[in-house]
This record gives sequence, C-alpha cells and structure tokens, in this order.
Amino acid sequence: MTLRYPALIDGEKGAYGVVFPDLDGVVAMGDTIDDAILNAEEALRDYALDTERDGSRLAVPSALEDVAAPSGSTLTSIPLIRLGGKPVRANMMLDADVLAFIDAEATRRKMTRTNFVSWMTRRVAQMGG
Repeated sequence: MTLRYPALIDGEKGAYGVVFPDLDGVVAMGDTIDDAILNAEEALRDYALDTERDGSRLAVPSALEDVAAPSGSTLTSIPLIRLGGKPVRANMMLDADVLAFIDAEATRRKMTRTNFVSWMTRRVAQMGG
C-alpha cells in the first residue's frame, strides 16, 4: 500500500511552496506547481529514509477530509514513492501512437524514454490515478 500524505501548495507564478501538515519541517519549493510537487515527492522520500535510518516510525498521514486548507492554499496529497535503486527490465506492448507520444515528449523534455515513463508514472501516482 502506498502512503499518501496531505500537502498544501501556495505561492505565485515562479515561486511555489509545499508543506506537509503532518510533517513539521518537511517542505519543498519549485518555479512551477509541477516542479514543487515533484520536489515535494523527493522531500517526502528523504523524510522516510531519514526517519527509518534513525529507527523511528513514519508519521501516519491524516485523511484529506481532516485537513483544513488556509485561504490561498491548495490541498493535495503526495504519495511516498520509494526508489529501490535496482533497475528491472519490463517488456511491454504499447499502441504505436502511444509510443510515438512517449518518444516525442521524452525528446522535448530532453529525457530518455525510460526516464520519461518513470516520471509520468510518478505524476499519475501524485494525481491519485
């Protein structure tokens, strides 16, 4: 089961911040909302690694319904996605147009196909997909 932690996003174009109401001191920033969310995922992963390294237990995430979003903030949730660091080969069949889209977007973002698919998977997880 993937843990999802409530997060509050605020800021303005060019400077966004993310805080976790359940996790004092765990914050992230980004020039765009997308960057701030991706950086929040990384901050959450770092929190989990540090907490477990210290022999402590992870905080239990609050239900989104129990978190009040202050005026000007947007409430979302960030999944705790652990990266094992061990690459695993995955053989998949994709529609030709889907693969063409993946390749075009990966090229546009200056990413490899593998990095793009991994990045998009994390994005879908962040949306609760």
